[in-house]
Amino acid sequence: MDRDKNARATASQYFVAGELCRRGYTAMVTLGNTPNTDILCSNQAGTRFVHIQVKSFVPGTRSCSVGSKAEREFGAGYFWVLAGIPAPGIEHPFQFFVIPSHDMAANLKALHMGWLAMPGKDGLPHHDNTLRAVSIPPHKSRQFWNIDRYQDRWDLIGAALDG
Repeated sequence: MDRDKNARATASQYFVAGELCRRGYTAMVTLGNTPNTDILCSNQAGTRFVHIQVKSFVPGTRSCSVGSKAEREFGAGYFWVLAGIPAPGIEHPFQFFVIPSHDMAANLKALHMGWLAMPGKDGLPHHDNTLRAVSIPPHKSRQFWNIDRYQDRWDLIGAALDG
């Protein structure tokens, strides 16, 4: 199972980089050599760059885990791409959600603070942890943030690169 998860994570980085190259940008997978950056992407002139953190999920699942790091604001040149990579032989489309760092951080922080403030099972307080997750459409939950508007929003990266 871990091998499948690692393979899907690696594949998702290459699928995202391939989509960016298809759109005319230069995208390099960092192979884990750059903290907080799975893909470094530039415009053709090499004058503007963005950092991309990729998280993978299986299409059809309810959520994508991103961890507490997603609550950090990394700046205008930083994006999260949640990449839904179907298992081989499964007839399900690829899904991509392109989310600016600022939006990811603000929404996840607010949701997590709300969760901590709510009583848990048997009225006991929730204990803080590093788990953070984003609801994947069409699934919706009061406990998760709805990301419908970010599906296939490659133009957000394009705007940052093309200025």
